[in-house]
Amino acid sequence: MNDPTLALTQQLLRQASVTPDDANCQSMLAARLSAIGFRIEHMRFEDVDNLWARFGNNGPVLVFAGHTDVVPTGPLERWHSDPFAPTIRDGHLFGRGSADMKASLAAFVTASEQFLAKNPAPKGSIAFLITSDEEGPAHHGTVKVIEALKARGEKIDYCIVGEPTSAEVFGDTIKNGRRGSLSGHLIVHGMQGHIAYPHLAKNPIHLLAPALAELASTVWDTGNEYFPPTTWQVSNIHSGTGATNIIPGTVDAMFNFRFSTASTADSLKATVHAILDKHQLEYEIDWALSGEPFLTDHGLLIDAMRDAVSEVCGQTPMLNTVGGTSDGRFIAKYCPEVVEFGPINKTIHKLNECVAIEDLPKLSAIYEKAMEKLIA
Repeated sequence: MNDPTLALTQQLLRQASVTPDDANCQSMLAARLSAIGFRIEHMRFEDVDNLWARFGNNGPVLVFAGHTDVVPTGPLERWHSDPFAPTIRDGHLFGRGSADMKASLAAFVTASEQFLAKNPAPKGSIAFLITSDEEGPAHHGTVKVIEALKARGEKIDYCIVGEPTSAEVFGDTIKNGRRGSLSGHLIVHGMQGHIAYPHLAKNPIHLLAPALAELASTVWDTGNEYFPPTTWQVSNIHSGTGATNIIPGTVDAMFNFRFSTASTADSLKATVHAILDKHQLEYEIDWALSGEPFLTDHGLLIDAMRDAVSEVCGQTPMLNTVGGTSDGRFIAKYCPEVVEFGPINKTIHKLNECVAIEDLPKLSAIYEKAMEKLIA
């Protein structure tokens, strides 16, 4: 199959860009974009490479956002082929990052090449915001680029993030938002003692258990049109010295909220504290907010993407907000309309990650049609 999106995806897959290493992917993208008139700006913060590229000076500005970094491969012996040697079999392209999200990056580029060949002087501008710090801590990637753009007054009107959003069939889902993520590290204090003399000790595990039960049964909110209800889950509990005859002095619990726009981080924190206080616990909590929820309601971007997908795939995609966090959470603070669209996500972060070859030209065509509808 002689497809430019397939060829560029294969080139990107050969680069072992395990987060936060870009492994020269952004230079490859920049070379292609520079050749069609994009102004290239490399932004490096700490150990993270970022790329900002722009064609045009006028609004509206449509940004394609994505990441070149990939998660580690896992056990190499369990891959059916080298994860960094792109391999075609059974109608699929295999390689780490194929679906998440080097196919989308390639499609961004080929769509832009095709669009500008037909529309050499569009009314609006096209920009690329590419990072190598999405799969990692995300401290020096998209969030820093957005800060730099904001400081110099660059405006973004629309943003398409190339995350793999399709669930069962290519084109079945557009994500128009994401849930927020709030984590807590809870330490409950008791009194250590000999297990044979419980009256001389205070077991923090026993003290915490009723509060945990109440937290687990709490209805935090009921969600809304686009978001499922907020969830609260314990991810780890640890206590004790390893000995079987000691009542521990403390118990550590780690938990996480995935929350909708029906709640706020502050409201969730307040409810947790109220429950722990109700149970008269001696405790401390360290909170970490890794992402606020964001939502793009119906507007020009959603209409353009829905129409583009329908024209290419012959189906109307659904809108949802399921899944983990993405860099869309940083962009949405600065850009009024942000959506995510990309390949089928069934194999992302798994062994033998792959993308269907037949979906690659469709992906490029959808991005191209979105440009036609928004900035031509």
